Amino acid sequence: MDIIIQSLGFKASNALESYIREKLNTLKTDKIVRANVTLYKGPDSTPENNYCEIRLEVPGQDHFAKKVSPHFEPAVNECVDVLQAQIVKVRGRKEDGNRHLDKSNIQDVLMQEDSDNNEDVELEDVVK
Repeated sequence: MDIIIQSLGFKASNALESYIREKLNTLKTDKIVRANVTLYKGPDSTPENNYCEIRLEVPGQDHFAKKVSPHFEPAVNECVDVLQAQIVKVRGRKEDGNRHLDKSNIQDVLMQEDSDNNEDVELEDVVK
């Protein structure tokens, strides 16, 4: 995974950049092509206006998170947590779609078995 870190209006320290890389490497998916991280300070550079934006480029629709915090590290943590939840949500949708297909296949087998013979067919026999 490529990680591109941009800091607008200031120079990010090496420690902050390595922290961001470490956090992004904890994301559990192998389909991430690139991570674009943008760090910037809000108006008047007040301490409570440190923004972090992360866009994960994946096949299909990209994942995006934007958080604000007094320091950049908590903002990065929150963004990574949101992105991990988005990844799990998309993965769950794909699995649900596959489960739906399995349910229809099971129902077809049950109907076929029922029409072939008049014996009772148990669900356990079909799932094996």
